[in-house]
Amino acid sequence: MKLLPIDIKNKVLDAMMRIIDRDRTKILEENKKDLEAFNKEDRALYDRLVVDDNKIDDMINAIKKVRHQEDPVNQEISSITLDSGLEITNKTAPFGTILIIYESRPDVTIEAAVLAFKANNKILLKGGKEAIHSNLILEKCWHEALEENNLSRDWIKLLHLKREETQEFLRNPTEKLDLIVPRGGERLIKFVKDNATCAVLISGRGNNFLYVAEDADWDKAVKVIVNAKTDKISGCNALDKVLINKSIPNYEAKVKELQQVLKQLDVALVVDQAIGNILPNEEVIQEESIWYEEFLAMKLLIAESSDLDQAISVINTFSGGHSAAILTESQQQAATFMEQVDSAAVYHNASTRFTDGGQMGVGAELAISTDKLHHRGPLGLKQLVTNKYYVFGDGHICV
Repeated sequence: MKLLPIDIKNKVLDAMMRIIDRDRTKILEENKKDLEAFNKEDRALYDRLVVDDNKIDDMINAIKKVRHQEDPVNQEISSITLDSGLEITNKTAPFGTILIIYESRPDVTIEAAVLAFKANNKILLKGGKEAIHSNLILEKCWHEALEENNLSRDWIKLLHLKREETQEFLRNPTEKLDLIVPRGGERLIKFVKDNATCAVLISGRGNNFLYVAEDADWDKAVKVIVNAKTDKISGCNALDKVLINKSIPNYEAKVKELQQVLKQLDVALVVDQAIGNILPNEEVIQEESIWYEEFLAMKLLIAESSDLDQAISVINTFSGGHSAAILTESQQQAATFMEQVDSAAVYHNASTRFTDGGQMGVGAELAISTDKLHHRGPLGLKQLVTNKYYVFGDGHICV
């Protein structure tokens, strides 16, 4: 797709904000169809599916924030003139065509598209069947905004493919794909990696850890654990595992206190054998595989840790590489933890729920990347570009 002037892109976003606001009632009606057909037993997916007036306000806000950011395309990264007189400039450039595959989350149809479009990328949206009505009305809004500004609908397109058709599309795409972002659980990510023939950027898996050091402020630790676990269980930044240093003062009493706090909030616990000796009525870990699991539920694993090194080792072995936190009053321990834990975001005395584009000052996000290339963490507007070298000569030849 050709490079668009910034004023044209912003006019499309202005139109989209107006159209979404105008069509609130229609959007809510279509989302209601999806909700009525959904199996409410999967609370995390159901929560992601819900669209209400507040969610529509959030969609408009996300567009507004992207609209006010500078154009990320054609920004100079570096420039150098060699002794030979050859001038070399490195600039940001669009990826081309991005395919995002996601489950539930109609808001992704807004956030992913607004970011990709402003960064001058074409985007193909493959939402889940559970959100089909919501996604269709939002795609219709996008197409109206594009056509109002004399642009092709092809900039933002919803793919209407079944699982088998998606698999075939990934193996033999009918158009050039430059980047695929699977935003969801392990099964979705494996499905895409097994079938894709272009670059895949992994996103969405949490399995986040928190380590309570022996010198932690206990009241602070409990507050952070409760927020990270219960604030939004469907978020990939929600807490799944807590490691408590066995040398913390009044260890057993504090473990029991944490149990009571979490029980009052209806959080189910799974514990290792050491914690199980303190909390004999809780379920003890039976299979190692649970350490790799992202719960997406009111469920938390609590285990004993002997020291900082062991905690770091456990986290680097089992976590999803998304977010990890340490509760400690020691700057030195915090620094060691944050430098050695291999996660996209590491925290000192703060909730993992901050791993979010809006919370981190990035703005709207396409996804949270747990890959190391080309970017790690929230994928905002500035991260949806690649680079290109512009080389200027005067009959230069390589010798």
